[in-house]
Amino acid sequence: MSVSASSPHTDIKVTGWISRLPPSLRPYALLARLDRPIGTWLLFLPGVWGILLPHDVAVAERVRLIILFGVGSLVMRAAGCVVNDMWDRDIDRQVARTAGRPLASGALSMRHAALFLALLLLIGLGILLQLNGLSCLLGVSSLLLVALYPLAKRFTWWPQLVMGFTFGFGAPMGYAAAAGYLSWAQAALYGATILWQLGFDTIYGFQDMEDDARIGVKSTSRLWASRARGFIGTCYAGMVVLLAVAGASAGVGLLFWPALLLPIALLARQAGSVNPADPALCLRQFRFSREIGLSVALALLVGLVAV
Repeated sequence: MSVSASSPHTDIKVTGWISRLPPSLRPYALLARLDRPIGTWLLFLPGVWGILLPHDVAVAERVRLIILFGVGSLVMRAAGCVVNDMWDRDIDRQVARTAGRPLASGALSMRHAALFLALLLLIGLGILLQLNGLSCLLGVSSLLLVALYPLAKRFTWWPQLVMGFTFGFGAPMGYAAAAGYLSWAQAALYGATILWQLGFDTIYGFQDMEDDARIGVKSTSRLWASRARGFIGTCYAGMVVLLAVAGASAGVGLLFWPALLLPIALLARQAGSVNPADPALCLRQFRFSREIGLSVALALLVGLVAV
């Protein structure tokens, strides 16, 4: 069945600054999801958490790392989208939200996508080489997760969990870049990030359940749709516990604890209002995850005071 990209539930944006690009560049911008920066934010924020968690790091060094991680997140999120769309182009043609993507619609060929991917990876390598050796090792190892994530939906009901491991990898990388080593605090932070991403990506996947069921794609969203609020609430509760463990293990300042109440309240509100039958609400909630991530970053930032 052919699905129009103009479906009311599509998240592809061909208006705004994207429409002012030369026609030859527009499909590449859409392939990289530059029309939807939310994914870049959600890849970037765990790295910020990792950079802010350890103490005894110079302010200038934290700022330098945050800038590098910001640029790197933009580039590597784009690379991940290219890999995902190369794997999923046949599936995307059959899903309303994704049918207008450049590879699914035929606006770009696989050869064009492969060349674009090579360019993105080259830029990403240049950024990675600005970090310490441990961070470089972690960054290279994360490419395996990036490559395997699109396969998860074909073989398991838990592709959103695989996405959590993949998108959350910025947390240990950020910590290693700032501290120069790994620790139990970093491990707890990575666990918190994985549970957070499992929760919000499950919300995101609720948009596609009918199409996924029709074409046989597995997802955590389909698996837990009948118990959505309980599942999302459990993910978020586990996230909060692990954030507390990370903070305590890292010896954060006392201001971290009252500041943590803000993300707790935002997470509770989101979990309590999840509705798999409302795709527009699911998309809004997914996008609001940026604000939740920023509130966690704020808690970690104030936790650097009076350490």
